[in-house]
Amino acid sequence: MKAMVATRKGLFELIRLNEGWKLDQISFLGEPVSMCLFDQRDGAIFVALNLGHFGVKMHRRGARTRDWTEIGAPSYPPQPPKTEANSSDVEWKLKQIWSLEAGAKDESGVLWAGTLPGGLFRSKDGGNRWELIESLWHKTERLGWFGGGYDVPGIHSICIDPRDSRHVTLGISCGGVWQTKDAGETWALSAKGMHAAYMPPELAENENTQDPHLIVQCTAAPDQFWCQHHNGIWRSTDNAASWQQIAPPHGISDFGFAVAVHPKDPNTAWFVPAVADQRRVPTQGALSVSRTRDGGKTFESLRAGLPQLDCYDLIYRHGLAVSEDGQTLLMASTTGNLWVSEDAGESWQAISFHLPPVYAVKFC
Repeated sequence: MKAMVATRKGLFELIRLNEGWKLDQISFLGEPVSMCLFDQRDGAIFVALNLGHFGVKMHRRGARTRDWTEIGAPSYPPQPPKTEANSSDVEWKLKQIWSLEAGAKDESGVLWAGTLPGGLFRSKDGGNRWELIESLWHKTERLGWFGGGYDVPGIHSICIDPRDSRHVTLGISCGGVWQTKDAGETWALSAKGMHAAYMPPELAENENTQDPHLIVQCTAAPDQFWCQHHNGIWRSTDNAASWQQIAPPHGISDFGFAVAVHPKDPNTAWFVPAVADQRRVPTQGALSVSRTRDGGKTFESLRAGLPQLDCYDLIYRHGLAVSEDGQTLLMASTTGNLWVSEDAGESWQAISFHLPPVYAVKFC
């Protein structure tokens, strides 16, 4: 088993050996890697770099090599003059790639990229060329999106239905949940039932202003989604047509950023609770992982092997991942700590305490 860790100072690759998890390779040392992707269709790996003044860059590595090749990066078209119909102050310029997903098994070369400032891009040739999905970008509702943690909106969740690659679900901060059922020709809001306490009461149910921190879809039961929202945990069992809020028991926070769902059991999901809003640290300085195995009826607080004193690690949206076996989890923090669990979260072992701040973890 292998895994990747995207950090502020490079891409760190791990391998599972008999004696445990070990560092295998470091790439782009010193450069911010905002997202990474392992393509199960052909074994290729993709990374997105956020190089500030030098812009966003993308690289690809084949399955049987350790050498990287620079590929194309998404690019926005020229921005038209501001009009009454298009009054947004959002600049049409790529700030960061926040999500990367491969297309379905029958879509060789298809990749999706979610970006700041809220544009969705698709490549049909393995990342050499990208097209902006203009049908979403030109929705009038986009003018109502706003930044959640960043100054501009961003697409952080891309869920592709394994039964039908034309069906794609997006999570946008702050822009709610959006779906297409025709490969991006048309789009519709799918955040019914979510509630935004940070909005005025008359706008709290507005689907277009929801802040889903992350959305995940169960591979074996694609009609079922989990969402870690800014204002709690939500679940959908009807293909995101509606969402129901899930309330953990007293003592377990429902605020956080990360969520992972068991690939074969839609009732099992993991979350990393924190103190809400301005503080954004573990509750009472003790790191824990919340797990439900019955669809949110009950929760367990899993702590074995995690720091329980003076711990202030924050787990970003993409800082928690579960492997295909449903038993192995990786978790990494903005403080550069990395843990693994090989028993579905019952216990955790530290792999490193000294990585750069971590943006994403992915299994290969």
